[in-house]
Amino acid sequence: MHTSCKIKNYQKINTTNGLILLTIFVLKLITPGYSFPVLNSKGVSVNEVLLSAGGNRLFTSTPTNTTPLKAKSKDILDRYNDGETNGHLIQKTKTRREILHKCLIIGCLSSMAFSSSSQQANAFPNKISTKYDDRPKRRGPQPKDLNLSARKTMDGEPYIGLKQCGPAPNCFSSTDLLEEDPEHVIPSWKWPKSISTKREAFEQLQTVLKKYEPGQGNIDGGGFEVVKEDLDKGYIYVQFESLKNGYIDDFEIVYLDNDNTQREVQVRSSSRVGYLDFGVNAKRINYIAKQLRNSGWEAEGVNPQTHQEYVIQNSGG
Repeated sequence: MHTSCKIKNYQKINTTNGLILLTIFVLKLITPGYSFPVLNSKGVSVNEVLLSAGGNRLFTSTPTNTTPLKAKSKDILDRYNDGETNGHLIQKTKTRREILHKCLIIGCLSSMAFSSSSQQANAFPNKISTKYDDRPKRRGPQPKDLNLSARKTMDGEPYIGLKQCGPAPNCFSSTDLLEEDPEHVIPSWKWPKSISTKREAFEQLQTVLKKYEPGQGNIDGGGFEVVKEDLDKGYIYVQFESLKNGYIDDFEIVYLDNDNTQREVQVRSSSRVGYLDFGVNAKRINYIAKQLRNSGWEAEGVNPQTHQEYVIQNSGG
């Protein structure tokens, strides 16, 4: 007989609760004759409660079916439908020794996850509140191919630029090609003629970014941190964090040295986790662009007229 798990109104996960869930999971696995189901693409047992996005998405798990019980936002539902978990199941019968070995691995990974969540709860000191420090955070892995790098267009033509945006409406970049990806492309920013050097321009960018107000537009309440800056080469990398769930977005400004980009800087802002961003990247870009325009820069933000699909999807329209 298989057990179906229903959990409603689950708001907090701490180390104790995690260990309890893990213990129940292990006990189920070592039951004689138990058929060990796994997700086809991930290799993760589905006879457990799968949680994501800070507990906002819950699944009923049985050896033959994985069904979403409730999605509290369109973003969570879209993440599921977009293939974050494929939901195709296969059956594999395991021996007790194999199962216990897998449980040891799962236990180690679970301990690391809970430890990491606890240690990183206070990531950025300039956050606007400590109210949600006890909530599990879902920051996502830092992309490995940030900064300028050799890229290829859809036709296979090489070019130098920032990391390309994927298909999800949660990213903007000024180095993508407009004809290939108009929904994700924004114009590069241009410093005024009164600024004579690249370093001077990046010193001004540094000042504007460090004066950014966490919580503006009801976003980035978890604060931000300048992770890397090289004012001589012309590169600044900043991480922004959401207040409640701890989602991290990556923001980059870089100087691309070629004949067609005099006095210009390239910009990229992207979410790591999820499908939709509910307007967060657009609000961030537009806020910073406005501060630069006040200092004489040519800095266009995300225009709803030219990014209508982004607006429609992220407004729930």
